[in-house]
Amino acid sequence: MHALLGETREAISHQTKQQERRHEDGKSEECLRELFQTNPKDDRERIIRRKDNTPTLFKSSYEWILDVEEFRRWRTDPESRRLWLRGDPGKGKTMLLCGIIEELEKSDPRPLCYFFCQATVPALDNATSVLRSLVLQLAQKYPWLRNQVLAEYEKGGKAPFNDHNAWGTMYELLNSMLSDPQLDGVLLIVDALDECTTDRPKLLQFIKNISTISRAKVIISSRKWTEIDEVLGEDDTNGCTITLELHDDLISKAVHSYID
Repeated sequence: MHALLGETREAISHQTKQQERRHEDGKSEECLRELFQTNPKDDRERIIRRKDNTPTLFKSSYEWILDVEEFRRWRTDPESRRLWLRGDPGKGKTMLLCGIIEELEKSDPRPLCYFFCQATVPALDNATSVLRSLVLQLAQKYPWLRNQVLAEYEKGGKAPFNDHNAWGTMYELLNSMLSDPQLDGVLLIVDALDECTTDRPKLLQFIKNISTISRAKVIISSRKWTEIDEVLGEDDTNGCTITLELHDDLISKAVHSYID
């Protein structure tokens, strides 16, 4: 009888723990759904399809940059953590980043998260959405990071993701995630900073800060605007710049097929 009671208690305990895990998993998934605004993979595929490319044409639009000294340094030197691709409209910046993403996904084991800013789309035109997407991507890739997001969700539901304090919430979450000792560095890519029309100065400073104090490596692209140059333009041990106009001989053919 005692053995039977023991088995029954054990079975009930096991079932209870399973139910608790399912409940926690359900809350976690609900939290991530509330965080979702756009799928960057879908955004990237849309951009590539828009150019009516073939795989060969697509590769030719970006492969030249893989051998540029500044890119190679960013990729291999632990101290080189920020790379700014700058150029006038029509230089193919977005297609370059689409190609770099493809290359890194195939050949680099480090986690990669990215975002394409677009001034005409409300979910893609502001600094909070950039950080929000990067937080979501990291939480999707690494389940143990979800606890930080879930803690905010349990305090206020979806409000912390959307209210007037959302930037601060996303800032703290992403900073904390990037500092996680279990992550062996993170690769972040943000395209078209000039199309981030809301809180761009905050985003610029955040990018400069994380490339200075964290192990994250960042690539950003934009037009050659003074306000961006004042924050990111100074080459130092942490950052460097590729000015696309200096590589016209390498990209002139690609520009005819791919226009920003």
